Amino acid sequence: MRQLFASALVLTLVATSAAGLRASEPQAKDIVDTAVAAGSFTTLAKALQAAGLIETLKGKGPFTVFAPTDEAFAKLPAGTLEALLKDKAKLTAILTYHVVAGKVMAADVVKLKEAKTVQGQMVMIDTSMGVKVNNANVVKTDIACSNGVIDVIDSVLLPK
Repeated sequence: MRQLFASALVLTLVATSAAGLRASEPQAKDIVDTAVAAGSFTTLAKALQAAGLIETLKGKGPFTVFAPTDEAFAKLPAGTLEALLKDKAKLTAILTYHVVAGKVMAADVVKLKEAKTVQGQMVMIDTSMGVKVNNANVVKTDIACSNGVIDVIDSVLLPK
């Protein structure tokens, strides 16, 4: 009987410890940490840092970020990125043009024709052949983050 009680106690402690481990597992990373960990958004991270937007995108949100890859930034005309990194106001306007307030998943995007960005202007959404935001192709959707979602795009969006 004593052995049965001891076994039951050990099983209870093991189950409680395992449950505690599951409860303390980290949640998904925020938008910035997710982008940095992916390794294909180093230019975006550098631009966010230069614009002073890191803390904003690490904030509560939720945000939807149309995130251009390093290759997307490489498509900009020569000297454009360097000039933007020196012009905080223009850089901020461009980066916030890539952000929509709220968590907009792919299933929601296909129902939209446009979305208002944090910058204030609208981006046009075309789902007739894949998904496009303005002229950028969405190449990966619904990367879940603790404070929103990332959709990967193949071009940098430029406000008018």
